[in-house]
Amino acid sequence: MTQHAPSTEPELTGVRNFRDVGGLPTVDGRRVRAGVLFRSGHLAHATDEDAAFLAGLGLHTIFDFRNAADQRLEGADVALPGVRNVNLPLSDPADGSEFWKMVRDGDMDQLRALLSEGRAAHRMITSYRSIITDRTPEHGRVLRAIAEDSVPALMHCAAGKDRAGLSIAVTLLAVGVEREAIEADYLESNAKHRRYKVRRSSTAPDAYSPEVMELLGPLFDARAEYLRAAFETIEEHWGGTERYFTEGLGLTAADRDRLRERLLD
Repeated sequence: MTQHAPSTEPELTGVRNFRDVGGLPTVDGRRVRAGVLFRSGHLAHATDEDAAFLAGLGLHTIFDFRNAADQRLEGADVALPGVRNVNLPLSDPADGSEFWKMVRDGDMDQLRALLSEGRAAHRMITSYRSIITDRTPEHGRVLRAIAEDSVPALMHCAAGKDRAGLSIAVTLLAVGVEREAIEADYLESNAKHRRYKVRRSSTAPDAYSPEVMELLGPLFDARAEYLRAAFETIEEHWGGTERYFTEGLGLTAADRDRLRERLLD
Protein backbone atom coordinates (compact mmCIF):
# COMPACT_ATOMS: atom_id res chain seq x y z
CA MET A 1 0.00 0.00 0.00
CA THR A 2 1.24 3.47 -0.87
CA GLN A 3 2.18 5.57 2.14
CA HIS A 4 3.36 9.11 2.68
CA ALA A 5 6.24 10.06 4.88
CA PRO A 6 5.07 10.88 8.43
CA SER A 7 2.87 13.97 8.32
CA THR A 8 4.04 17.24 9.82
CA GLU A 9 1.14 19.14 8.28
CA PRO A 10 0.57 22.58 9.80
CA GLU A 11 -2.73 23.89 11.06
CA LEU A 12 -3.45 26.78 8.70
CA THR A 13 -6.47 28.97 9.43
CA GLY A 14 -7.15 30.76 6.15
CA VAL A 15 -5.56 28.41 3.59
CA ARG A 16 -7.37 25.20 2.71
CA ASN A 17 -5.91 21.95 1.44
CA PHE A 18 -2.23 22.71 2.05
CA ARG A 19 0.27 19.88 1.94
CA ASP A 20 3.81 18.91 1.06
CA VAL A 21 3.89 16.10 -1.51
CA GLY A 22 7.28 14.97 -0.25
CA GLY A 23 7.65 11.26 0.44
CA LEU A 24 5.70 9.95 -2.54
CA PRO A 25 7.45 6.92 -4.10
CA THR A 26 8.66 6.62 -7.68
CA VAL A 27 8.58 3.50 -9.82
CA ASP A 28 12.37 3.19 -9.57
CA GLY A 29 12.49 3.25 -5.78
CA ARG A 30 13.19 6.93 -5.12
CA ARG A 31 10.97 9.43 -3.29
CA VAL A 32 9.88 13.01 -3.77
CA ARG A 33 12.05 15.21 -1.59
CA ALA A 34 10.30 16.93 1.30
CA GLY A 35 10.14 20.70 1.27
CA VAL A 36 10.37 21.27 -2.50
CA LEU A 37 6.82 20.88 -3.84
CA PHE A 38 3.67 22.04 -2.07
CA ARG A 39 0.01 22.35 -3.04
CA SER A 40 -2.93 24.24 -1.59
CA GLY A 41 -6.07 26.24 -2.16
CA HIS A 42 -5.83 29.97 -2.75
CA LEU A 43 -3.84 32.21 -0.41
CA ALA A 44 -6.17 35.23 -0.48
CA HIS A 45 -7.53 34.60 3.02
CA ALA A 46 -4.26 33.67 4.69
CA THR A 47 -3.93 35.04 8.23
CA ASP A 48 -0.77 36.73 9.46
CA GLU A 49 0.21 33.44 11.09
CA ASP A 50 -0.45 31.54 7.86
CA ALA A 51 1.64 34.03 5.91
CA ALA A 52 4.49 33.71 8.39
CA PHE A 53 4.43 29.92 8.01
CA LEU A 54 4.37 30.13 4.21
CA ALA A 55 7.20 32.67 4.23
CA GLY A 56 9.23 30.24 6.31
CA LEU A 57 9.06 27.56 3.60
CA GLY A 58 11.69 29.38 1.57
CA LEU A 59 9.47 29.38 -1.52
CA HIS A 60 10.97 30.45 -4.82
CA THR A 61 7.75 30.47 -6.88
CA ILE A 62 4.00 30.33 -6.34
CA PHE A 63 2.03 29.09 -9.34
CA ASP A 64 -1.54 30.42 -9.20
CA PHE A 65 -3.81 28.62 -11.67
CA ARG A 66 -6.91 30.73 -10.97
CA ASN A 67 -8.49 32.86 -13.65
CA ALA A 68 -9.53 36.52 -13.36
CA ALA A 69 -13.06 35.61 -12.26
CA ASP A 70 -11.66 33.50 -9.40
CA GLN A 71 -9.41 36.34 -8.31
CA ARG A 72 -12.28 38.84 -8.33
CA LEU A 73 -14.34 36.49 -6.18
CA GLU A 74 -11.64 35.46 -3.70
CA GLY A 75 -9.08 38.25 -3.88
CA ALA A 76 -5.38 38.36 -4.61
CA ASP A 77 -2.94 36.03 -2.87
CA VAL A 78 -1.24 37.33 0.23
CA ALA A 79 2.12 38.86 -0.66
CA LEU A 80 5.14 36.89 0.54
CA PRO A 81 8.48 38.71 0.52
CA GLY A 82 11.00 37.51 -2.02
CA VAL A 83 8.62 35.00 -3.65
CA ARG A 84 7.89 35.07 -7.38
CA ASN A 85 4.19 34.83 -8.22
CA VAL A 86 3.24 33.32 -11.58
CA ASN A 87 -0.41 33.41 -12.66
CA LEU A 88 -1.23 30.79 -15.31
CA PRO A 89 -5.01 30.42 -15.63
CA LEU A 90 -5.96 26.84 -16.43
CA SER A 91 -9.63 27.56 -17.01
CA ASP A 92 -11.45 30.15 -19.07
CA PRO A 93 -13.56 32.62 -17.04
CA ALA A 94 -15.79 33.22 -20.07
CA ASP A 95 -16.69 29.52 -19.99
CA GLY A 96 -17.13 29.17 -16.27
CA SER A 97 -18.36 32.46 -14.85
CA GLU A 98 -22.03 32.03 -15.77
CA PHE A 99 -21.96 28.45 -14.58
CA TRP A 100 -20.59 29.36 -11.16
CA LYS A 101 -23.04 32.27 -10.88
CA MET A 102 -25.79 29.69 -11.40
CA VAL A 103 -24.24 27.49 -8.71
CA ARG A 104 -24.22 30.39 -6.25
CA ASP A 105 -27.57 31.98 -7.10
CA GLY A 106 -29.65 29.48 -9.07
CA ASP A 107 -33.01 28.12 -8.02
CA MET A 108 -33.69 24.45 -7.62
CA ASP A 109 -35.08 23.89 -11.10
CA GLN A 110 -31.98 25.45 -12.64
CA LEU A 111 -29.63 23.45 -10.44
CA ARG A 112 -31.44 20.19 -11.17
CA ALA A 113 -31.29 20.83 -14.91
CA LEU A 114 -27.60 21.67 -14.70
CA LEU A 115 -26.29 19.11 -12.22
CA SER A 116 -28.65 16.18 -11.66
CA GLU A 117 -28.50 12.65 -13.11
CA GLY A 118 -24.72 12.57 -13.41
CA ARG A 119 -24.38 15.92 -15.21
CA ALA A 120 -22.18 17.44 -12.50
CA ALA A 121 -19.70 14.55 -12.58
CA HIS A 122 -19.74 14.57 -16.38
CA ARG A 123 -18.88 18.27 -16.33
CA MET A 124 -15.91 17.57 -14.06
CA ILE A 125 -14.63 14.75 -16.28
CA THR A 126 -14.96 16.95 -19.36
CA SER A 127 -13.06 19.74 -17.60
CA TYR A 128 -10.21 17.43 -16.60
CA ARG A 129 -9.92 16.10 -20.14
CA SER A 130 -9.89 19.57 -21.67
CA ILE A 131 -7.24 20.87 -19.27
CA ILE A 132 -4.96 18.02 -20.34
CA THR A 133 -5.49 18.61 -24.07
CA ASP A 134 -5.81 22.41 -24.14
CA ARG A 135 -3.33 23.56 -21.50
CA THR A 136 -0.16 21.84 -22.67
CA PRO A 137 1.70 25.19 -23.07
CA GLU A 138 0.96 26.09 -19.45
CA HIS A 139 1.93 22.69 -18.07
CA GLY A 140 5.10 22.68 -20.15
CA ARG A 141 5.99 26.13 -18.85
CA VAL A 142 5.51 25.05 -15.23
CA LEU A 143 7.68 21.96 -15.61
CA ARG A 144 10.47 23.82 -17.40
CA ALA A 145 10.41 26.50 -14.71
CA ILE A 146 10.76 23.89 -11.98
CA ALA A 147 13.54 22.19 -13.88
CA GLU A 148 15.42 25.49 -14.18
CA ASP A 149 15.21 27.11 -10.77
CA SER A 150 11.67 27.49 -9.37
CA VAL A 151 11.82 25.30 -6.26
CA PRO A 152 10.67 25.22 -3.60
CA ALA A 153 7.34 25.75 -5.40
CA LEU A 154 3.72 25.97 -4.31
CA MET A 155 0.94 25.22 -6.80
CA HIS A 156 -2.59 26.34 -6.08
CA CYS A 157 -5.93 27.21 -7.65
CA ALA A 158 -9.13 28.06 -5.77
CA ALA A 159 -9.71 24.82 -3.89
CA GLY A 160 -6.34 23.21 -4.61
CA LYS A 161 -8.17 20.18 -5.97
CA ASP A 162 -8.72 20.31 -9.73
CA ARG A 163 -6.38 22.67 -11.59
CA ALA A 164 -3.66 22.42 -8.97
CA GLY A 165 -4.40 18.73 -8.57
CA LEU A 166 -3.86 18.08 -12.26
CA SER A 167 -0.70 20.20 -12.36
CA ILE A 168 0.72 18.33 -9.39
CA ALA A 169 -0.25 15.02 -11.01
CA VAL A 170 1.48 15.98 -14.28
CA THR A 171 4.59 17.04 -12.36
CA LEU A 172 4.67 13.80 -10.40
CA LEU A 173 4.17 11.75 -13.57
CA ALA A 174 7.11 13.55 -15.15
CA VAL A 175 9.50 12.36 -12.43
CA GLY A 176 8.14 8.81 -12.33
CA VAL A 177 5.95 8.79 -9.22
CA GLU A 178 3.75 5.70 -8.99
CA ARG A 179 0.25 6.33 -10.31
CA GLU A 180 -1.27 4.76 -7.20
CA ALA A 181 0.63 7.28 -5.09
CA ILE A 182 -0.46 10.19 -7.32
CA GLU A 183 -4.07 9.14 -6.98
CA ALA A 184 -3.78 8.69 -3.21
CA ASP A 185 -2.38 12.20 -2.85
CA TYR A 186 -5.12 13.61 -5.09
CA LEU A 187 -7.85 11.95 -3.02
CA GLU A 188 -6.54 13.53 0.18
CA SER A 189 -8.39 16.68 -0.92
CA ASN A 190 -11.59 14.96 0.26
CA ALA A 191 -10.63 15.26 3.94
CA LYS A 192 -13.16 17.44 5.72
CA HIS A 193 -10.62 20.03 6.85
CA ARG A 194 -9.30 20.37 3.30
CA ARG A 195 -12.51 20.80 1.35
CA TYR A 196 -13.40 24.05 -0.35
CA LYS A 197 -16.20 25.89 1.42
CA VAL A 198 -19.27 25.92 -0.80
CA ARG A 199 -20.55 29.48 -1.10
CA ARG A 200 -24.19 29.95 -1.97
CA SER A 201 -25.81 33.37 -2.18
CA SER A 202 -27.71 34.24 0.98
CA THR A 203 -30.68 35.11 -1.25
CA ALA A 204 -30.61 31.81 -3.14
CA PRO A 205 -33.66 29.61 -2.51
CA ASP A 206 -32.84 26.59 -0.34
CA ALA A 207 -29.26 27.86 -0.07
CA TYR A 208 -27.86 24.88 1.86
CA SER A 209 -30.61 22.29 1.68
CA PRO A 210 -29.61 18.61 1.56
CA GLU A 211 -30.70 18.42 -2.07
CA VAL A 212 -28.54 21.40 -3.02
CA MET A 213 -25.53 19.94 -1.26
CA GLU A 214 -26.10 16.59 -3.01
CA LEU A 215 -26.31 18.31 -6.40
CA LEU A 216 -23.15 20.32 -5.73
CA GLY A 217 -21.22 17.39 -4.23
CA PRO A 218 -19.57 16.15 -7.46
CA LEU A 219 -18.17 19.63 -8.12
CA PHE A 220 -16.35 19.71 -4.80
CA ASP A 221 -15.30 16.06 -4.59
CA ALA A 222 -11.93 14.69 -5.61
CA ARG A 223 -12.96 11.51 -7.42
CA ALA A 224 -10.64 8.88 -8.79
CA GLU A 225 -12.73 8.79 -11.97
CA TYR A 226 -11.83 12.43 -12.67
CA LEU A 227 -8.10 11.89 -12.40
CA ARG A 228 -8.28 8.64 -14.32
CA ALA A 229 -10.09 10.46 -17.13
CA ALA A 230 -7.09 12.80 -17.35
CA PHE A 231 -4.67 9.86 -17.53
CA GLU A 232 -6.87 8.18 -20.16
CA THR A 233 -6.79 11.38 -22.20
CA ILE A 234 -2.99 11.28 -22.23
CA GLU A 235 -3.12 7.73 -23.53
CA GLU A 236 -5.76 8.54 -26.15
CA HIS A 237 -4.09 11.66 -27.53
CA TRP A 238 -0.42 10.81 -27.24
CA GLY A 239 -0.30 7.04 -26.86
CA GLY A 240 1.47 7.27 -23.49
CA THR A 241 3.22 9.56 -21.08
CA GLU A 242 6.55 9.72 -22.91
CA ARG A 243 5.06 11.24 -26.07
CA TYR A 244 2.85 13.46 -23.93
CA PHE A 245 5.90 14.98 -22.26
CA THR A 246 8.01 15.28 -25.41
CA GLU A 247 5.41 16.15 -28.04
CA GLY A 248 2.63 17.60 -25.89
CA LEU A 249 4.61 19.58 -23.32
CA GLY A 250 7.81 20.00 -25.32
CA LEU A 251 10.11 18.66 -22.63
CA THR A 252 13.57 17.41 -23.54
CA ALA A 253 15.39 14.53 -21.89
CA ALA A 254 17.57 17.12 -20.17
CA ASP A 255 14.45 18.85 -18.79
CA ARG A 256 13.23 15.58 -17.31
CA ASP A 257 16.64 14.86 -15.79
CA ARG A 258 16.74 18.31 -14.16
CA LEU A 259 13.22 17.81 -12.84
CA ARG A 260 14.31 14.62 -11.12
CA GLU A 261 17.37 16.37 -9.70
CA ARG A 262 15.19 19.16 -8.30
CA LEU A 263 12.38 17.04 -6.89
CA LEU A 264 13.70 13.61 -5.93
CA ASP A 265 15.92 12.30 -3.16
